[in-house]
Amino acid sequence: MPKELFGEAFRYLPQAEILTYEEITRLSRLFRELGVEKLRLTGGEPLLRRDLPDLVAMLRRIPGMDLALTTNGSLLTEMAGPLAEAGLGRVTVSVDCLDEETFRRMNDVDFPLSDVLDGIDTAAAAGLAPIKINAVVKRGVNEHAVVELARYFRERGMILRFIEYMDVGTTNGWRLDDVVPAREIVATIDRVLPIEAVEANYPGEVARRWRYRDGGGEIGIIASVTAPFCGGCTRARLSADGRLYTCLFSEAGHDLRGPLRSGWDDRRLAERIGSIWQARTDRYSEERAAAAAGRERPEMSYLGG
Repeated sequence: MPKELFGEAFRYLPQAEILTYEEITRLSRLFRELGVEKLRLTGGEPLLRRDLPDLVAMLRRIPGMDLALTTNGSLLTEMAGPLAEAGLGRVTVSVDCLDEETFRRMNDVDFPLSDVLDGIDTAAAAGLAPIKINAVVKRGVNEHAVVELARYFRERGMILRFIEYMDVGTTNGWRLDDVVPAREIVATIDRVLPIEAVEANYPGEVARRWRYRDGGGEIGIIASVTAPFCGGCTRARLSADGRLYTCLFSEAGHDLRGPLRSGWDDRRLAERIGSIWQARTDRYSEERAAAAAGRERPEMSYLGG
C-alpha cells in the first residue's frame, strides 16, 4: 500500500461497514455448501485484524473446509501459536528476497526481514505446515535473488512459489517491461538446480509445479501475465466489506452484505452466490492489453491475493 496514497490522512472503512466474524462465517458456510473446499484468509495483512484466532476457530467448525492464511509474516512470531491452537491449517508467507535493502524496496515496509524469517520458523514449530512461500519477481529489482531464494527454502523443505509481477489495482505503476516471464525464472533455476515439470495437484491449480531432479522438493510458478489460466480458474474473493469478486482483476464486486443484513435466508443467499458464479465471464489476463486501458480496479490490499 503506497504510503503516499495510504498515509495517516487516508479514510479507511468505518467498522460498521466491515463484515463481522459471524457474517464471514455464515457466508463461508454457504460457499462450502455450494462446493468450495478451500478458504484462505488474505489481506491487506490479515494478522492486523483484532482477535483473528476467534475467526479462525469459527471457520474451523465448518465441516470439510481446508483453512489457510496468507501473511507478510511481520506478526507471525507472536500469532503462529494462537492461530495453530484455534485450528488454522497452513500459512503462506510473502518473501521476495533475502537481503534487507531489496526486501524494503520491494515491500515499502518498516519491519525487518528477520522478523519474517523468525515468524516462518515459529509457524513451522507450531505445526502450521506445509508452509508455502510467495515471491513476486520484478525486473531490475529482485530477479537476481531467484536462485538464492530457491536454495534457502529448498533446504528448509518449504515450497517456494514465484509470481510474475501483476497489474493488480492502479497504484503500483505496473509496466509489462517489469515482468520477469515464468520461462526465464525456470531457466535461471534449472541452470543451477535442475528441475522438471510435474502434473498439477488438482484442476484449477494456479501454480505450475516443478520438482528438483534430485528429489529435493519442488517450486511453483504463477504466470498469470505470460500464461493466463482464466479458463480453468476456480477462485472467488470475498472482500472485508462483503463484496464478491469473481476475478482478481475485477472492476467491481457483487454486494452480499446488503442482502445478508436485510434478512435474506440461507437459501436465497446461496442462490445469489450461485447465480453470480455461473454468470461470470472474467477473462482479464487473456485480454490484458485491451482490458487494461483506462480501467480503475480495486487494490490488492482491498481484494486479497
